[in-house]
Amino acid sequence: MSRKSQGQAEFDRLSESIVACTRCPRLVEYRQRIAVQRRFAFKDQTYWGRPVPSAGDPSAPLLIVGLAPGAHGSNRTGRMFTGDGSGDFLTPALYRAGFANQPNSEHAGDGLMLKNACIVAVVHCAPPENKPTKEEILNCRPHLFAHLALLQDLRVILALGKIAFDGILDALTVTGTALSSPRPRFEHGAHYRLGRFSLFSSYHPSRQNTQTGRLTARMFDRLLARVNAELLRSS
Repeated sequence: MSRKSQGQAEFDRLSESIVACTRCPRLVEYRQRIAVQRRFAFKDQTYWGRPVPSAGDPSAPLLIVGLAPGAHGSNRTGRMFTGDGSGDFLTPALYRAGFANQPNSEHAGDGLMLKNACIVAVVHCAPPENKPTKEEILNCRPHLFAHLALLQDLRVILALGKIAFDGILDALTVTGTALSSPRPRFEHGAHYRLGRFSLFSSYHPSRQNTQTGRLTARMFDRLLARVNAELLRSS
């Protein structure tokens, strides 16, 4: 088996492990209830209603870290950043930057393929009000550890939002990456070199941020251009 095939097989096994996870009773109850109640606009659709696995290329040099699936987005479609406002902002930006083969992300079978990028979340189940507890983040952290171990070509990490930023910092620390002193601070456009990784941070592409102008397409495009430059520099 080639290195690439082996990496894909391990990635698939990790995805199966994530989908089968029931560590957080509150999240299990919520994601399943939402899948039954459904939003009126999606009343005729079958919701995924399970933990949402990561998406993308297991040999990717770029890891994008999000917060958690949206209740009527990824919890409905079964794919990260798909079917809601966050995905409607993120996917076109990834396409413009060369990390996706198309600018839309509507459902799991729409043909979207990520290129040189993998998307993971600090929590793989949809939380009520998009707010996981500290315990739920800790329960899900082994999945983040597993991705850091699996992505052997990983060089650059992009954290979307402060919870994702803090989550990946904690995961890097536990897995042996020394942090700078003082501890890296979250802000949009921040860039830190931590061991063999470069870490960038961005406001989360939630509608709360994009519709208020806190995060614009131009701001995010500029950040992805810096990410691309760092990937080229470190190649």
